Amino acid sequence: MTSLKFYWLIVSILVVWRVTHLFVFEDGPWDIVVRIRKAAGESFWGGLLDCFYCFSVWAAAPLALIVGETLLERLLLWPAISGAAILLERFTDRR
Repeated sequence: MTSLKFYWLIVSILVVWRVTHLFVFEDGPWDIVVRIRKAAGESFWGGLLDCFYCFSVWAAAPLALIVGETLLERLLLWPAISGAAILLERFTDRR
């Protein structure tokens, strides 16, 4: 793996962690994210917004498509980026 690819892998992991953390645990600026979670309610989308693991899988998908060059890379990067974001969350969780 070239250093440029490694750079994008690390950036992708951080982006997925940050976006997932925002949507699952934070209120967001002007409580926008809270309103989105309330509007989603008990639907499929509401379930995603209540689960870090679930949301990170879907947040990782577009980044895996962008970072990966082949179909195999993209398929492997998708769960890898999500998994790394989950590990980062577990290491940083203060609860």
